[in-house]
Amino acid sequence: MKYVVILGDGMADCPVLELENKTPLQVAHKPYIDYLCKNGTTGLVKTVPDDMPPGSDVANLSVMGYDPYLYYTGRSPLEAVSMGVDVSADDTTFRTNLVTLSDEPDYKDKKMIDYSSGEITTKESRELMKYIQEELGDEIRSFYGGISYRHLLLWHGLDKQFKLTPPHDISGKVIDEYLPDNEILLDLMKKSYELLKDHPINKDRVQRGLNPANSIWMWGQGKKPELASFEDKYGIKGAVISAVDLVKGIGICAKMDSIDVEGATGNIDTNFAGKAQATIDALEQNDFVYVHMEAPDECGHHFEIENKIKSIELIDSIVVKTVYEYLKNSGEDFSIMVLPDHPTPLKIGTHTSDPVPYVIYRSDEKEKSGLCYNEKDAINGEFVEKGHTLMKKFLS
Repeated sequence: MKYVVILGDGMADCPVLELENKTPLQVAHKPYIDYLCKNGTTGLVKTVPDDMPPGSDVANLSVMGYDPYLYYTGRSPLEAVSMGVDVSADDTTFRTNLVTLSDEPDYKDKKMIDYSSGEITTKESRELMKYIQEELGDEIRSFYGGISYRHLLLWHGLDKQFKLTPPHDISGKVIDEYLPDNEILLDLMKKSYELLKDHPINKDRVQRGLNPANSIWMWGQGKKPELASFEDKYGIKGAVISAVDLVKGIGICAKMDSIDVEGATGNIDTNFAGKAQATIDALEQNDFVYVHMEAPDECGHHFEIENKIKSIELIDSIVVKTVYEYLKNSGEDFSIMVLPDHPTPLKIGTHTSDPVPYVIYRSDEKEKSGLCYNEKDAINGEFVEKGHTLMKKFLS
């Protein structure tokens, strides 16, 4: 038996006024996912406990079958693992975004214009983070460049928790009440603005009509995680395919193969075909593949209604179609599960902890839901209260 999880990050949503009070999943043309749903089972799953932050870290741990109450230690250490950063037990890591802030004279009066600096390129951002490390890094705190706007701060010997806010939660808002409650982090952010606002890369971006990456923003604090091996836990060898360090880091910590795909960006311009082919290739060496696509989530954060619909349609027409057709013709029994990790509602532009719809299709399935895949139809299926138990259900 082969098992594939196809995860569209943030696909779930609320009714959208501009879509006649339908959700993107209801509006999107997705014949392959709907076929799997009609000929399989569907329902809702609670991937994020109400007393935990509704981030992709908690949610993907849950979907991958790891109880976040037992395994969650923060977002950034998972990303650090993927980036190859050596993190010791007494180190603390922070996700460090390159963001665009408005130009008010006083730092606290600025607004969060863009949490991703206009989806800045990795080449540009790594040069900026190298400059930040040269100017602000020391023997205690070090900055590491990641992908696009997603970077890392490593703080040696820190054993304190700070109040930190994800920048995608405060788009368009004045940052004053969301600033860190730690003077060192706040001072680093303020200094970064003075260093970055007139950097040649940012001057060039402004001339091209793009948002400048004029400040760093720290959040997602955490300590080094310890995950049980996926193979030991579930008895099958697995692989993870993702463009984002968070999901790759979970896979690496779970001792799964982490597969890179050329042209995979984490956005709507990602290499969907490459991810589909990588999934097929991975199935030759593994019985389980977890393929993650970030595009719907990014579109939700940017309030892009049409692009969120389009991203769902691309996942269906390229990834789901290719993988399903390959498995159908393989002559081997298989199961496919399609779901998001969490909702990213267009009306608020950030994550919620509401239950998400899932579909499980088995090549030997006798039960048929007859339903389409969306939030409304999924209400008629089984409700899985503890998200981490869904994986066992899928693999059983």
